[in-house]
Amino acid sequence: MTPHRIIIDTDPGIDDAMAILLAMADPRIELMGLTTIFGNVSTARATRNALWLTELAHHPCPVAAGARHPLMRPPQPHPDFVHGVEGFGAEPAPAPAAAPDPRGAARFLCETVAAHPGEITIIAVGPLTNLAEALALDPAIARGVKGVIVMGGALRVPGNVTPHAEANIWHDPEAAAAVFSATWPMTLVGLDVTEAVTGTAADFAAIARAAPRAGGFLDRAVQFYFAFHQQAHDLEGCHMHDPTAVIALTDPALFRMHETAVEVRTEGAEIGRTVEGGRGPRLRACIGVDSDAVMQVYVATLSNGRLP
Repeated sequence: MTPHRIIIDTDPGIDDAMAILLAMADPRIELMGLTTIFGNVSTARATRNALWLTELAHHPCPVAAGARHPLMRPPQPHPDFVHGVEGFGAEPAPAPAAAPDPRGAARFLCETVAAHPGEITIIAVGPLTNLAEALALDPAIARGVKGVIVMGGALRVPGNVTPHAEANIWHDPEAAAAVFSATWPMTLVGLDVTEAVTGTAADFAAIARAAPRAGGFLDRAVQFYFAFHQQAHDLEGCHMHDPTAVIALTDPALFRMHETAVEVRTEGAEIGRTVEGGRGPRLRACIGVDSDAVMQVYVATLSNGRLP
């Protein structure tokens, strides 16, 4: 079986680290690179964190730094109460040895897709500014990419930043509107399914036993995330937002999807809301999930011996 070639656009972030290490561990995936964006942390910290994760996992790949602020509006504060000031909970700031790719994220995305037409899936697990800038830089990326998976939005459930908006869309709604209007094959993995998938302390302890270096790091970092979920949601465990988007690529049978256009509200009281319907391109929206099976895939993959 030919591996899925992917680029992850990311703002690491605890659950971003979960998703990146999942991609590195899964033999069904070839990780072609990481592009970084503001959101959970600044773009500079996101780039540092992404570089460090490649070293932690002994899995070198290019890391390209992306946009530092939204397309049209001031940046929002970073949610350090969710991910910690440095991005990995109480874990100290990492110090990677490598430097980022000299190309910016938008150029890296366009050039890598152009070099591998029809082969690369972009999995975006942060605000969508880099993807919008890539579309503006070279609109042909929409024809050249195999697919785009967006972890974002909330179609039939409330938002997690406002009653209407999910965080990745809310951070740059104009970028999200541009991405949702593009004619590329797109799958939306929103709060409708990601809040249904819960990782537990036992799950991460098992991963740490199987992969003491990378899994041990995740187990330590996720304790901060657990504390947030306990306080904010009275949840014993944590939502598995970003890794669920990766599993939607590798194990789509675990999801119930339907086709719809999605519009993004960019003004008024519901800024950042994702609304089903409209006249835009149709995408596949995840509206149901076998949550237990997703967690089984996650734990088994990170415990398969490919991570240190």
